Amino acid sequence: MKLESYLKVIEKFLKDKLHDTHMDGYVLGLSGGVDSALVAGIAKAAVGKEKLFCLLMPCHSQPIDLQLAEELAHKFDIPYAVVDLSSTYDTMVAEIEKKAKVSGKPLDHLAHINMKVRLRMVTLYAFAQARKALVLGTDNWDESFTGYFTKYGDGGVDLLPIVSLTKAEVREGARYYGVTEAIITRAPTAGLFDGQTDEGEMRVTYDELDSYLLGGKLPSEKVERIEYLHRVSAHKRDPLPRPEPFVRDHK
Repeated sequence: MKLESYLKVIEKFLKDKLHDTHMDGYVLGLSGGVDSALVAGIAKAAVGKEKLFCLLMPCHSQPIDLQLAEELAHKFDIPYAVVDLSSTYDTMVAEIEKKAKVSGKPLDHLAHINMKVRLRMVTLYAFAQARKALVLGTDNWDESFTGYFTKYGDGGVDLLPIVSLTKAEVREGARYYGVTEAIITRAPTAGLFDGQTDEGEMRVTYDELDSYLLGGKLPSEKVERIEYLHRVSAHKRDPLPRPEPFVRDHK
């Protein structure tokens, strides 16, 4: 199946899901990156702007993230709101850190940045509940396979429409829907701290991930790295562990 045909499959999936769940629409976080831009294009084509609402949620983010996200929302004519989470994050961190230091385990860097992502999830679901809407996820195949998402953060969604697409296919799909090259070609980043890039954190490029997922050949150290990321992130994809069911005695 060609990519354009599969994009139509996703559009139908989104349209049918609203009908099947009796929900009124979708809520999507726009980051200024290509993954959320593609999901915006697909959802707009599937259900129209009347059933799609976007949130732009800077949290001590780079100004370019908000600029590109707003430009895309205007280009696609999608209603949106900007919810700046910076002060909310600062208040939350200050309060938690006081208790964490007393416990002898202060928050580390990862705890700080994951709090930002989880605040965005809380915001998305607040708007979704008010609008009787479902939250759209933006994880692609590469991110899902490696676990490059925050559990109960950007992984806390109702649907994953582009989870079968490689990063290269995401970029190609974004061009199909008319996403600007400024978004398509920028270095993938979650915008969580200065200089942060996806590839820098994963220590493997998206081109290498795409090649691995599609059966290509890679140096052994890259294969080992990818398979390590997949293995240690299994808990993010698997159902929550639980003991065997409680079998009650019947009198």
